[in-house]
Amino acid sequence: MAQRCFPEAWMARALTLARRGRYTTDPNPCVGCVLVKDDRVVGEGWHERAGEPHAEIHALRAAGGRARGATAYVTLEPCSHQGRTGPCALALVEAGVARVVVAMQDPNPRVAGQGIARLREAGVEVAVGVLEEQALALNPGFVMRMSHGRPFVRLKMAMSLDGRTAMRSGESQWITGPQARREVQRLRARSSAILTGVETIIFDNARLTVRPEQLELPAGEALTTRQPLRVVVDSRLRLPLAAACLRELGRTLVVTLKGHDPERCERLQAAGAEVVAMPAGANGRIDLDALLRHLAAAEQANEVLLETGATLAGAMLAAGLIDEMQLFVAPTLLGGEARPLFALPGLTLMAQKKGLDIHDIRAVGQDWRITARPRQGSKER
Repeated sequence: MAQRCFPEAWMARALTLARRGRYTTDPNPCVGCVLVKDDRVVGEGWHERAGEPHAEIHALRAAGGRARGATAYVTLEPCSHQGRTGPCALALVEAGVARVVVAMQDPNPRVAGQGIARLREAGVEVAVGVLEEQALALNPGFVMRMSHGRPFVRLKMAMSLDGRTAMRSGESQWITGPQARREVQRLRARSSAILTGVETIIFDNARLTVRPEQLELPAGEALTTRQPLRVVVDSRLRLPLAAACLRELGRTLVVTLKGHDPERCERLQAAGAEVVAMPAGANGRIDLDALLRHLAAAEQANEVLLETGATLAGAMLAAGLIDEMQLFVAPTLLGGEARPLFALPGLTLMAQKKGLDIHDIRAVGQDWRITARPRQGSKER
């Protein structure tokens, strides 16, 4: 006899399936689908790669004729438009699915409730909002890009117990251990782009690539061959022509100010970089908000991993452009002469301190990982 499950249990299974695509679906969202009939799973699937069938199609193919009269549990509203694949809402109707349970409405303006409406017009019962919070957390970058026109920015930093990220000379390898570095590789693998400042390249000759041999992915999860876009903020075009990142697979985008040295731009392009000029902000430096919006519009960037030094990290934090922090803390001390986590000039009073909300703290090998979010527009509590 089949064991009866609540809708939340089936949706939790769909969310688990969806997570299998977190390293392969970019720029699409991760989506999972479970088809249930008479309290038994008759088909399930997840979106595996952009341009390939969506989760609903995989589940319908697995179910075959058993899909008729079934309930579909989908982590994201079925699409209603013709893109590189056909509309999933229509496929569910044609398969005879009786009910569709949706975790969250699609924030994509091309869908945005139209898939739900199409199902209801066809006589399919639809429920929305089951495990919605978990579904939103699954695709923070896609939701941010569709809702606000910019990527979700996740800051990664490794620091000593006394809050230092590098020695005074700039030397920083390695503060944390191999387990923490594996987690950083996973953060890179799920990101559309890795954003850094030119000084990080100058001091570390950072490659900013995903190294598959370091990932140790969970069972059932695949890795795309795509390397994240490397984005170097370089207002004075100081990037060395021999930088390692210019010789790696994938693209390196050098972001500079409009009107900068055209000859230097040509030399960087000849060395393998792509150069894009951005307007200056109020401080005369690159407008970081404009840069993020460019990455969302021109590159379809959902999640941007910020791996940089104190200056750019401080500027992004001060501008309210960091959505999440992943801080890896090593049980070491680097001393007062070493480089700090953030450069935040102008903070002279305790009332000006920046507040963080801690969401998670856990051990990673000999180190600790703190997941935090800045308190945007609010004072320290």
